[in-house]
Amino acid sequence: MELLDFPITLLLIALTVLFSVLVMNNPSLKYKFVFYPSRMKGGKENYRLITHAFLHGDYLHLFFNMFVLFHFGRIIEILLVQKNGALAGSIQYILLYFLGIIAAAIWPFVRHQNNPAYMSLGASGAVASVLFAVILWLPDAPLYLLFIPFEIKAWVFGLLYLGFEYYQSTRQGQTGIAHDAHFGGAIFGILYILWIDIDIGKAFIYYIFK
Repeated sequence: MELLDFPITLLLIALTVLFSVLVMNNPSLKYKFVFYPSRMKGGKENYRLITHAFLHGDYLHLFFNMFVLFHFGRIIEILLVQKNGALAGSIQYILLYFLGIIAAAIWPFVRHQNNPAYMSLGASGAVASVLFAVILWLPDAPLYLLFIPFEIKAWVFGLLYLGFEYYQSTRQGQTGIAHDAHFGGAIFGILYILWIDIDIGKAFIYYIFK
């Protein structure tokens, strides 16, 4: 039986929901696994690079991330498996997600490693990697956003998202949201797809400027 018969996306969602609900009911446990740059400085407690992505602070945050992951994770998972086979495609998808977690944490770590008050959690950075992998691969895919009753092409949404997240990241202390992680995860998703198949990037450029 192929790995695609056991969707990795659903496994990631199940694990994230399980651990998120667990820490929401046990705050002391949450603080042991959140992203905490000042505690990680000097190579200590590096496990936080991964564990923070499986924790969420509230059910709305959890629902939104898992909703996006369910829709776009399955798309990129299927595309990778169809292109490279079950084993190679599944491994590439796992790498996209977990390296996306790490890549999304780089900028926040650099910015906040000397700030003992800064902590963050959530899968948003990894989810942004997944989302932008799909956008690069399928730039003409129609996306529908809440409260907007018409479709937006994926590549247009991608440009708007990057601009918004970068701008918000410059106001980091005022938002309470890790916009720098969102931006970093999105950029990694693009670079990852270009790394595994540069032709997808060429097709994207052709589509935009044809």
